[in-house]
Amino acid sequence: MVRIPDAKVALSTASVYPESTATAFEIAARLGYDGVEVMVWTDPVSQDIEALRRLSDYHGVPVLAVHAPCLLITQRVWSTDPWVKLQRARSAAEKLGASTVVVHPPFRWQRNYAREFVRGVWRMENETDVKFAVENMYPWRYRDREMLAYAPDWDPTNDDYRHFTVDLSHTATARNDALEMVERMGDRLAHVHLADGNGSAKDEHLVPGRGSQPCSDVLERLAASGFDGHVVVEVNTRRAMSAAEREADLAEALAFTRLHLASPTWVPGS
Repeated sequence: MVRIPDAKVALSTASVYPESTATAFEIAARLGYDGVEVMVWTDPVSQDIEALRRLSDYHGVPVLAVHAPCLLITQRVWSTDPWVKLQRARSAAEKLGASTVVVHPPFRWQRNYAREFVRGVWRMENETDVKFAVENMYPWRYRDREMLAYAPDWDPTNDDYRHFTVDLSHTATARNDALEMVERMGDRLAHVHLADGNGSAKDEHLVPGRGSQPCSDVLERLAASGFDGHVVVEVNTRRAMSAAEREADLAEALAFTRLHLASPTWVPGS
């Protein structure tokens, strides 16, 4: 029996880079995504709540999640204070009607932030209905060397958070078993970044089905368990030779996601 969960399928605005945030709304509407996740970064529109609201209203595409500016290239976006970044991400989510803020664990050199991160995320969640879903990351590797760049840990399941995001490109880079990570997250898994990877040192974010990650198995497991969070296509289309090629990749990713969310083959206890 086919079972279709209540999960919505969203497009990350990062998936259209180097195109703009505005382009992501347009593509999401045209292809039939249920909404978008806004990656807050150097594009001024991604930082402007009123501009995002106008795009959402114009295209009829809701903002389902806000990705706080946690990347190296966004260290000065919205503030240099990481707690202010999270406060602004929460405010953006509340004003845009998004249910989730995605946040990375701190970098190790952000010592004070890292020391208070677990308690601070709990405190911020207690002040809002917005979920703060902490994302799994990975060790940084160069040749035969490995650097632990995140604290308290790149694997958030080693700490106590109310909600998690699982990213399948990151499980590939970390060389984790993605299905085991989903199991560890359990009912605290609130958000999924769907992408693929082959286990290289680079965070590849391939179109699902083009790498070695069990993307279809994860989606089928979510479908069978009645997952009601968001599944966000977060892929790298920078190498697309044209707008048509980029859109074809994003259409393929959406079709893959809907197919496997509607075709569960795994049942609990198997």
